[in-house]
Formats: sequence, structure tokens, C-alpha cells
Amino acid sequence: MRSRVCALLIGTALLAAACAAAETTAPTPAPASESGTAASAGGQTADRAEDAPDDSPAAATAQPDAPGTTTASDTDAVVLNPRDTGKLRNFLGYTFPPAPEVPTGQLQRTVLNDLNMVWSGLLRGGIDGDAVAQLGRTGDPRLAWIVADLLRFVPPGELTDGAVSAFQSLTGVRLFDDPVARRSPWQSVTDHLLAWDLPVFDGYPEYKQRLFTLIEPGWQPFFDDTDSDIDWRIVSWGGVLIDNRELGDPRPCPRGCIPALDNPGVTDAEDGSWYPDDGVVFAVVLGDEARAYPRHIMEIHEMINDTLGGQRIGMPYCTLCGSAQAYLTAEVPDGVATPVLRTSGLLSRSNKVMYDLVTKSVFNTFTGRAISGPLRERGVVLPQTTVVTTTWGEWKAAHPDTTIIASDGGIGRSYPFNPLGGRDDNGPIFPVGDVDERLSVQDQVFGVVLDDGTPVAFGVEAARAELEAGSTVELAGVTLQLDGGGVRAVDADGNPIEGHQSFWFAWSQFMADTLLWEP
Repeated sequence: MRSRVCALLIGTALLAAACAAAETTAPTPAPASESGTAASAGGQTADRAEDAPDDSPAAATAQPDAPGTTTASDTDAVVLNPRDTGKLRNFLGYTFPPAPEVPTGQLQRTVLNDLNMVWSGLLRGGIDGDAVAQLGRTGDPRLAWIVADLLRFVPPGELTDGAVSAFQSLTGVRLFDDPVARRSPWQSVTDHLLAWDLPVFDGYPEYKQRLFTLIEPGWQPFFDDTDSDIDWRIVSWGGVLIDNRELGDPRPCPRGCIPALDNPGVTDAEDGSWYPDDGVVFAVVLGDEARAYPRHIMEIHEMINDTLGGQRIGMPYCTLCGSAQAYLTAEVPDGVATPVLRTSGLLSRSNKVMYDLVTKSVFNTFTGRAISGPLRERGVVLPQTTVVTTTWGEWKAAHPDTTIIASDGGIGRSYPFNPLGGRDDNGPIFPVGDVDERLSVQDQVFGVVLDDGTPVAFGVEAARAELEAGSTVELAGVTLQLDGGGVRAVDADGNPIEGHQSFWFAWSQFMADTLLWEP
């Protein structure tokens, strides 16, 4: 029964492509579709790992207009956080229309019956587009979250058509007015819901659990904590399954995942000549040890558990966010085992969802705060240390005693130098909702969070130019300094302030009230 359902929801070709790309070398470029998006069979992109959005350009011409329109609510049913302009826009400049009016309380019995019909069809392997489209005739926009979840898993065709029709009917949105929808209806639908901060109905997480665990039973522990701080609305599938291999297991995931690299092999700077001087590294200094982590290796593993300067660190790299971070994983309360960080295969606003292999607790990857499971109950927040993003040549010149990850990772593996092949060159490929337009979405920023919780960000390119010209770069008591071609932060007394780089869209959506330095 499970195999029938999985075949229905994902399609053998999609899962095989995602898993194979995650476990091999660089993906084979797919031919460009008419919309200009690289597409595989079924019209879906063939990027690796957590990176394969659902594309169905054919659906863009097949969908009817939404019947009628819905006016914005003047009530407090939907809480929005508009920018100063009052307009919410996506990264391509599309302005989101006003949010639909949303009822409160339990779903009406007839609405619940229609929803349960769809879920019964999932279990029988007999769901059709008409049943999904029927959700749009319920008049309850909260079901749009269910529609978005279904769109993520179903292949282009009748089911996609039914889901898009349902979304348009529920919200009054002409979906394909949004250029994002022309490459991925799912991404556009979810962007709308995120931008609106649309509420869900009571019981939504249970329906999401039933759908997601059909695909990956290993996600069940994430749903078990009913008091978790996970906002299930913003959690989506990243295209691969869970990495639940034991610590130190060098083998690929048998079912397809992004495999963390544990205790990697390293070499000194001289023996690191295998890596080009202009190659990007993520560099960390702890105690009297410095280490460089080459970006192309991080793009394959996206997670490293390592020991540096006598301290245990976990280092996630979200390729979609351009964000490498370093957490001190041994700094946990007494009685708590050192977490072993793993990639779940899930995303939250285009950021990887990491979890602890030992306790199955989920973390907010951007902040290090445990948001579910035993570690949430213990109030665990993993402290960070600074990650400097620079080039190998500049880093080893500034830190001649540095080490670098061995060319084979210490596990006998070969790594292509450009495994992503420019995948992120045209903006986010997963939902992020509205964007902060003070910078471009993929501008690199260096961000820190002050002791009082205030986030502060600096555009890296402009800040580095100012520093190289001898100027001071300072905001809110945070001063940037050059380090091996990259930047790090200190306070007024010269004490280090932990920070890291990321794309602007990622920093600004997780740190919505961030201060932004201007040259």
C-alpha cells in the first residue's frame, strides 16, 4: 500500500533523480523547457538534493481564471507584516494581492468531509484532480495550505491542475499573473501563503503528518512533540529523504539523502595545494586551530560534525541560503548527550531543517535553538562561532598554520568543483514569501545578533571595499574587521561577536527586524 501511494505522490522518476543526484557527482544538465527552466521528465527540475522544485510550465496555460474575486479583510483574522510601503512583493517584483478573508474556529462538517475524501484517496492510491479541485469549492481559504502540500508532491498533470484550480477558487488569485508560477505553481502558491501569514485550521499538523510520513516515515518523531515550536505551515519537502546514518558512517544513504560528513580527514596548508587559491572556503578558528572547509565539499554534504581546537562543532551549510554556520555542539546542559547534526530532507522558508540524530530533536538551523523534542524541553540553544567566507589563497596567507579538509574528505570520495552548476543564479527556487527590498535577495550579508537580541547585517561587498580603503565599518556597536579576505565582527572593546554570511533573503526573513548598515 505504501509503495502505491509513494508512486502516486512522487513518481519514480522524480525520487530517483533527486536521490541519485544527492549521492553522486555533479548533476547532468537537463534540457531547457520552453519557460527557460531546466526540466526533467514530467516538467520538473532535475537539481540535486534539497533543490528540486516542482515545475509545470504547461499548467500555466491550462488553468482557468479564478471564479470571482475576494476582497481583503478589515479584521484581525490575518496578521500581516508589511514593509514600510505596505506592499508585499516577491523576488521577481510581483506584488501579492490582499489576503482573503479567513473564517475562524473548526472546519465546517461539509468542508471536513471533502478534505477527508482527499486523504482517503491518498491511502487508497486513487486520488484524482476533481477531488482536489473540490477543496476550492469549500470557501475556506485555510485549506490552501493543504493544497500547497499536495502540490509539492504530485507530478504535473491532472492533480496539479486540480490543486491550482482549488487555490485560485479559495483565494481569488490569478496565480499565473505571478512570474514565479510559470516555473513552479507550488512555489508561487506557497509564496502567497507565506506573504499573507495565512492562518491554518485546527488539526492541520495531523493532516500534514499523514501526508509527509507516507513519503518518509523517519519524519514521524518531528510530529510527535505536540508542544513543539515548529510552524508546520512553513515546512516543505526539500527533495530528498532523511539522513539517519549513525555517526561516522561514510556510506551513501541507501534510500537517498544529503549525507553529513563526520570527522573529516584534513591536511596542512602545503598539502592543501590540491584546492585552487581562488576556491571559496568557509573558515573557522577555535582556540589555536584554524580550518578551511571548501565550498564544493560542503555543497555535497551540507553538514559536517568535526573537532576543532578541542571543541566539538556541527557545521550546517544551506546551499539555498548561501549560509555556512558553526555550532558548538558539546555546550549543552548536564545530562544531555552531544548532538549529532543531520539533514532532515525538509526545508523551512528555503532553509534546511537540521535535527539531532541522538534525540530526534529539530533545530532552527539559523538560530541553533531546539524547537522540538527532548532538547526543546531542556531549552537547548547551541552557541555559534564565527565562520569567515573567503578564498583558500587569502585564508592560508593570513593563517599559514591552517588545515583544510582533505581532497577526498577522508572517506575516499571524489568531489566535483561545481556540483550545483549555477542552480541558484536566478533567485530562490523554494518558497520564501515576500522579500525585504533594501537589498537584492542574493546579496551576501554578514550578520550578527547582539546580546539584547538585535540583529545587525552588513552588505559584504560594500563593507569589504570600505575596509580595504581604510574606512571604519560600524553599526550599533558592531565593527567589522578583515580576516584573510573575509570579514568578522568585534564589539567596542575588541571582543569577538559571532557571525556568518548568508543571502540577504535568508537573513532578513529569519531576522525580520534586522538593522542594515549602509555605506
